[in-house]
Amino acid sequence: MAGHSKWANIKHRKAKADDKRGRIFTKLGREIIIAARQGGGDPDSNPRLKAVIAKAKEANMPNENIQRAIARGTGELEGAAYEEMVYEGYGPGGVAMLLNIATDNRNRTASEIRYLFSRNGGSLGESGCVAWMFNPMGVILVDIAPGEAREELILQAIEAGADDVEDSDADTLEIRTAPENLESVKNAIKEQGAIITSAEVEMVPQTEITVEEPEIAAKVMRLVELLEDHDDVQAVYTNADIPEEVLNQLA
Repeated sequence: MAGHSKWANIKHRKAKADDKRGRIFTKLGREIIIAARQGGGDPDSNPRLKAVIAKAKEANMPNENIQRAIARGTGELEGAAYEEMVYEGYGPGGVAMLLNIATDNRNRTASEIRYLFSRNGGSLGESGCVAWMFNPMGVILVDIAPGEAREELILQAIEAGADDVEDSDADTLEIRTAPENLESVKNAIKEQGAIITSAEVEMVPQTEITVEEPEIAAKVMRLVELLEDHDDVQAVYTNADIPEEVLNQLA
């Protein structure tokens, strides 16, 4: 979707600049705990755990933290019992918002998330109100300059099983795959020397709402940022399509 790659890269760079390492480790730790609890502590036989560990290592999470989280997930160490859930709602301008949650206190989390929505021009909705608008897809963001290497990378991604390549950003390619093909496509483009800034299964909207008013776009981005900063929120997805020229005004 137009503007998505640029918005994602703005958030990615801001996260680095803000040095939110502690919060990132907290969220990754919860993902590891849940993955280990559901599928066991051996990453070779637990694809979800293997993927989360790879993401944790990319974030420079210490190995002892990773192993401790696995032990908590398998019950070898005591720890909070996290449960996963999905929250749905609407943001400024009526954009749909879908949140992945990992919490050990669902009542507290619901209250806090509802407050963030209501204080920032949105509303927390009922289960099912927007989930139907999204589909799970593997999304890979790659930093690459225009030229022959870019064209070759696109061809390699398609040959490896990519469903679509968004080539609207001069510095970034957005490659989409079926969730089960994410790892194979990622590995194929890594072999081409690509710089991958993000590679995850995301909830991608079937249709988008174009947000052309800078004031509304700023409110949407502010709400997304506040939600992402909440410890219990693992991921935030929206169907907001913010054009590049509006992002440039707000960056």
